[in-house]
Formats: sequence, structure tokens, C-alpha cells
Amino acid sequence: MKKILNVLLGLLMAVTVVLLVYAIATGGSETAISLNLIWGYVLFVLGIAAAIFCAVFGMVKNPAGIKGTLMSLVLVLVIIGASYFISAGHDVQIVDLQNNGFFGHSETVITETSILVTYVAFAAAFVVAIATEMWGMFKNLSK
Repeated sequence: MKKILNVLLGLLMAVTVVLLVYAIATGGSETAISLNLIWGYVLFVLGIAAAIFCAVFGMVKNPAGIKGTLMSLVLVLVIIGASYFISAGHDVQIVDLQNNGFFGHSETVITETSILVTYVAFAAAFVVAIATEMWGMFKNLSK
């Protein structure tokens, strides 16, 4: 199974490199950019599908971990919900240069929600990295 996954990873990386070289070689043509964007969407969907599959497979394999998984899911939903309500309360106008106007409220809410969720994810990753290192340091000192 591991060989199959390594081959699949190599294939995905090869396609990515080929599309990148194509985009550079054509000077960023519209076709090359479109292909790279579509490929990015494909990778995004595959990543989400793999994460969901691994989570479900892990829960089936280890039913004791279901509680932690559900708590994580609830936490993620709470963060997204709070970010959405914060964003919905703001009146942000983002300039739409293509149409010489402003984007609608729904587009700005989605954009701001995504930005807030990203900030929370970055902050959480930083705090977890620091806490993990400190935990390991104190654990080693106690030996």
C-alpha cells in the first residue's frame, strides 16, 4: 500500500511540475493559468477527500478516538461560525476593478470569514508548536 501511495504522490508532483513549467514557458498564458487553477482545485478536492477518508477510517479502526474527533469537528465549526458572524457584522467594501464598483456583501463576508479562519489556524498552529516544544523540554528535564 505504501508503494502505491508513493507512486501516486510522485505522479501528482510530476503533473504539478509539468503544469508549472508549461505556465512559465508560455509566459503565463491564460490557458496555462486556467490549467494550473483547475489542477489546484483538483488537488484541493483530493486533499479534502483524503482527510475525510482518513478521519472515518481512523474512527472505524479506533472507536475510542471518536470523542476527540467529534470535539475537534465541533471546535472547527464553532470557529467558522464565529468568524462568519463577526464578518457579517462588518460593512466592508472591496473594490471590484473589473466592473468599476464594489463586491456585494455576501462576497465580502465569505472573504473575511476565510481570512479570520486562516488567522485562527495560524495562531493555533503557532501555539501548539510552542506548547509541544515546551512540553518536551519539561519532560526531558524531569528525567
